[in-house]
Amino acid sequence: MIIGKALWKPLVQKMVAGQARRFRMLRQRPQWPGRLTAPGLYLHVPFCKNLCPYCPYNRVPYDEELFAVYERAVKQEIDLYASYLEGQTFGSLYIGGGTPTVNWRGLVSILDHLQRRIPKMGNICVELHPANMDDDCLSALKEMGVTMLSIGVESTTDATLERIQRSHDSRTALQAVTRAMGMGFDSVNVDLMFALPGQSLPEWERDVATVVGLGIDQLSTYPMFSFPYSDLGQTHGIRQVKRPPHRRVKAMLDFTDDHCTRHGLSRCAVWSWLKPGKGKFSSITRHHYVGFGPSAATMTGSDFYVNSFDVSAYASRLPAARPVAVSMPVYPRLAMAYWLYWRMYELQLSHADFRSVFGPTASLDAEFGSVLRPLVWMGLLARTPDGYRVTTSGAYWIHRLQNEYSLSYINHLWGTCRKEPWPEEVIL
Repeated sequence: MIIGKALWKPLVQKMVAGQARRFRMLRQRPQWPGRLTAPGLYLHVPFCKNLCPYCPYNRVPYDEELFAVYERAVKQEIDLYASYLEGQTFGSLYIGGGTPTVNWRGLVSILDHLQRRIPKMGNICVELHPANMDDDCLSALKEMGVTMLSIGVESTTDATLERIQRSHDSRTALQAVTRAMGMGFDSVNVDLMFALPGQSLPEWERDVATVVGLGIDQLSTYPMFSFPYSDLGQTHGIRQVKRPPHRRVKAMLDFTDDHCTRHGLSRCAVWSWLKPGKGKFSSITRHHYVGFGPSAATMTGSDFYVNSFDVSAYASRLPAARPVAVSMPVYPRLAMAYWLYWRMYELQLSHADFRSVFGPTASLDAEFGSVLRPLVWMGLLARTPDGYRVTTSGAYWIHRLQNEYSLSYINHLWGTCRKEPWPEEVIL
C-alpha cells in the first residue's frame, strides 16, 4: 500500500498541479496582496476553555491576559494590511477558532476595528460553541452585522459527546441552536461529526434526524481527522484510534444525503446540505483570501503563506512587520489546481467560473481534460451544459482522494508550525 501511494500520489499531483516533487514553504517574506480575485477575509481566534483532544486546529487554553495581547496584536495586523486592501470588496469575513466567542466582547471590539479599516465586506460568518453563545453574545454579534452562524453541536448523543470530551451536553447544544435560529440571522449551520470511535449507524441517524428536525438552514458533517500531532494522536497514538470501517462511513453519508434531500436540503458540498434560497456557510472555498491572527493563512495571486502559530511570537512581530512564519510562491498552474480542488469539493466545475478567475481565454478542458475525462468515464463526474457536476457516488470517492493530499499537506504544515514559531522550512 505504501509503495502504491509512493507511485500514484506524485503522478496525480503532477497531472493536477504540474509538478510531482513535494512543495516547500520557507521562512521568507511574501509580496503584499495586490488586486485579489473573488476574495474573502479570515480571522482566527485561537482560544478555548476546553481543548478537545481530536481537534487539529490551532488553539490554546483561554487566558485573559494573553487574549489582551492577541487582541492588540490582531488589530495591529489589520492596520498593516488596510492600505494594501483599500478599495477592494470582500465577499465574506469568516471568523473561526478555537472558540471565537470565548471572549465575545473582545471579539466585538476586533470586528468593529476590522469593519472600520476594511469596510467593504459581505457576509460575516462566525463559528460558535454551544456553551459560549448566550443571548447577550448573540445580540451583540447581530448588532455588529454578523449574518451567518455555525454551531459546533458535533453530536446529539451524550455518550458520544463524553467520548470525544466535548464540554457541552446534548440539551445545551439543541437549546443553543433553537435560540440562535430565533434571533433572525440569515443562516444557521450545524456541524456534526461522523466516523467517530464507537459511533454506530443508528446513533448517526438519530443525530442527523434530530438537528434537521429543528429546521436548520444548513447541515455540515465532518469525519474525525486523524492527525498524529493532535492531542489524541500524541496521547493514544493515531493508529490505535479505531474508527468505523469505510463501509459504515459511506452508509452514514448515504443516509445523510437521503434524509436531507427528503426534508428539503440539497447537497451543496461533499459534506454539506443547504436549504434552497439560503446563503452557503463555508470557511474554505474563497479563491483568494487574507487571514488575520495566529496560524491564519493567506492565499493571493502570487503567494500562499501562514502566520506563526504561537500567540506570543505572533504578537512580538507586530506592529513592525507581518507575523508570517512560512511562505511559498503560487505559480499559475498551482492556482488553477487550487481552484479545481475546491470546486470539486463544492460539486460544480463551471467553464464560466474558470474563465472569470483565470481570464477569458482560459480553458478548463485544455488545462484539466486529462484529469476530468477519466472521472466522467468512471461515473464520478457528469457533464453539464456549462462544465461538470460531481455525482453522488463521486462525492464519496473524490473526498477520499482529496484527503490523501490535503490531510497530508496539513499534517506537515500544522504539525511543524505547532512545534516551532518560525520554522526554517516545511516540506508538504
